[in-house]
Amino acid sequence: MKYEYWMACLKGIASSKKMLLRKRVKTAEDLYYIEETELRKFEFLNEKERNTIQQARKHRNLGAEYEEMVRKGIRFIPWFSEKYPKRLKEIPDYPYALYVKGNLPEEETRRAAVIGARRCSPYGEKYAVEFARTLAGLGVEIISGMARGIDGMGHRGALLGGGRTYAVLGCGVDVCYPKEHIGLYVDILEQGGGILSEFPPGTAPLAQHFPARNRIISGLADAVLVMEAGRKSGSLITVDMALEQGRDVYALPGPVNSPLSDGCNRLIRQGAGILLSPEALAEEWGLGGKDVQLRENVSGKKEGKNEKVLETKEKLVYSCLGLYPKGVDQVAAETNLDIKAVMELLVTLELEGYIREISKNQYIIARC
Repeated sequence: MKYEYWMACLKGIASSKKMLLRKRVKTAEDLYYIEETELRKFEFLNEKERNTIQQARKHRNLGAEYEEMVRKGIRFIPWFSEKYPKRLKEIPDYPYALYVKGNLPEEETRRAAVIGARRCSPYGEKYAVEFARTLAGLGVEIISGMARGIDGMGHRGALLGGGRTYAVLGCGVDVCYPKEHIGLYVDILEQGGGILSEFPPGTAPLAQHFPARNRIISGLADAVLVMEAGRKSGSLITVDMALEQGRDVYALPGPVNSPLSDGCNRLIRQGAGILLSPEALAEEWGLGGKDVQLRENVSGKKEGKNEKVLETKEKLVYSCLGLYPKGVDQVAAETNLDIKAVMELLVTLELEGYIREISKNQYIIARC
């Protein structure tokens, strides 16, 4: 498999050409040891691509590199593997291979992509969490890109609903981007979800990787839910890809004077489905609507309020926190408590399981 990994890592050669090349040579190992005269017979390769293959064949640490990837718990799944997601093969430009930490989405399970603005409003944040939590509680798997804003809230909502969620990255799966989402990254894996990418381990999160990443998010899903998007939002690129792939698109309506809702409102005007409530969407999808019994979360408890009584100051600090991270200074400002007292209360709440530190001095509420 190390030769297949080598072939997948060839830069500057489109996935479609790699697939055609592999069909012609039968195995990646054959390509690795091919004679230059034989390589020139492949008329669909240009001179630059032939040179890329020639130079890549000089790689001497191939075995060690592949073993290091396996040691990190990263799975390599090429397009011809039986484990490769079937939905992804439905799109015209599917990746040559996927790198995966954790699990892949279940083939027989309904999936929804939750996408939207990075700099989202509290309105978009609230409904990203609510839709993802409700749908995940009904067994729908949530796909997103683990970016700041709506993406992160979609993942967090799915976790709160006790479901599985999958993050598609624009970098290697061993690179947590953004760094402050390391807690989310870990939680996704701990709750049975997965981290996916078409980029080899160690790949940096470069800007040009993200449009390509977006086609995988929509390609893995049955429907795309746009929670908040401006007129020129990158989320609308994902919508275009989703429509080309034959996926259903829904949008959350927003205030007519909100620039962050302009893209969503325009999508609705153009015929996108309207997200009125999580229950209405669940009913439309035949998932039982309001009366359905939501799934228990990973701790075996139903979603709901904490039953243990908190002390007054603990309650004050706890009430300041939500699903979006807040720092110690911000909590101190909102509670009018001094920094030292806030730090002590945060430590107490974390030890009791009410809150979680997801990065240095950044806290969110824990799953109920």
